[in-house]
Amino acid sequence: MAPAISISLDDSSDMTDFVINQGHGVKGLSEMGIKTLPKQYIQPMEERLMTKIEPQESIPVIDMSKWDDIQVADSICDAAEKWGFFQVVNHGVPLQVLDDVKKATYGFFGLPAEEKRKYSKENSSSNNVRFGTSFTPQVEKALEWKDYLSLFYVSDEEAAALWPPVCKDQILEYMKSSKILINHLLQVLMKRLNVNEIDQTKQSLLTGSVRTNINYYPICPNPELTVGVGRHSDVSTLTVLLQDNVGGLYVRGNEGEDSWIHVPPINGAIVINIGDALQIMSNGRYRSVEHRVTANGSSNRISVPIFVNPRPQDTIGPLPETLANGEKPIYKQVLYSDYVKHFFRKAHDGKKTVDFAKITEF
Repeated sequence: MAPAISISLDDSSDMTDFVINQGHGVKGLSEMGIKTLPKQYIQPMEERLMTKIEPQESIPVIDMSKWDDIQVADSICDAAEKWGFFQVVNHGVPLQVLDDVKKATYGFFGLPAEEKRKYSKENSSSNNVRFGTSFTPQVEKALEWKDYLSLFYVSDEEAAALWPPVCKDQILEYMKSSKILINHLLQVLMKRLNVNEIDQTKQSLLTGSVRTNINYYPICPNPELTVGVGRHSDVSTLTVLLQDNVGGLYVRGNEGEDSWIHVPPINGAIVINIGDALQIMSNGRYRSVEHRVTANGSSNRISVPIFVNPRPQDTIGPLPETLANGEKPIYKQVLYSDYVKHFFRKAHDGKKTVDFAKITEF
């Protein structure tokens, strides 16, 4: 149902009030049937252009049905080193759980604006529950065409009390069902870094905090002028992403600055990508890679990433095991909360966040 509201698309404060303050998001703009993209969403030419799409290339798709096969382990580590991205099938997460969380995502974004607004920065009863739009609107020169709900997991009790009832059970189930997959991937990845056992300290460092987003990318009147999400790499250890069948996720290729590869939707698959924290811990052996989402002129799109992270109070840096053979550290030790704050205080800017942790040569 389109909002029965009249706004001036040329009035910046009017737009901000409608989209952000009133909680309509870009979904509200899309459902008004606007024919022209508001100027606040028009991205600079360099951000919207992908001059070189690589149709013949694709990130690896790994069949996880034989968990303990050495070839599967090698495929995972090779993909993490070369691509930073891969898809997994037969991963052990029930397909019904994936379908349920997709339906729950549509359920939340289908709520009236006044319901969603209860979870906005200004109104939410907790910083751990946040409904918003774009990425960091207060510092962005051009806004991204996306609405989201971000949920930082503390406990089942807090989730039951504070998360939106329309989607909390399905998101919790998705997170719980993904734990075995996440732990297996990390065991395999750590082994190649000469970490043969993940003790409690390492487990906490790798997976100590978890955040899930549900993202909604509504139909856009001029998709070629904007982006769903701008170029960035994740600050996580690992990101576990469920995407629907619409498509639009692109990752930076290996063939130079302007090479982009589409991550095609595969029914029942989950996309895995390496985050900055694991790139830093592996001393650059595993790659966190720039990725972006295009806007779509004909279909609504949703995605549900789980960000598996160190705890805010953890210090991240190259693991001792990665330097045991005399390898020189590329990154310094940084407080993870400082790293994350640096990421969120600016607009998406590709891979620049990781420079925050780089050792500068004089």
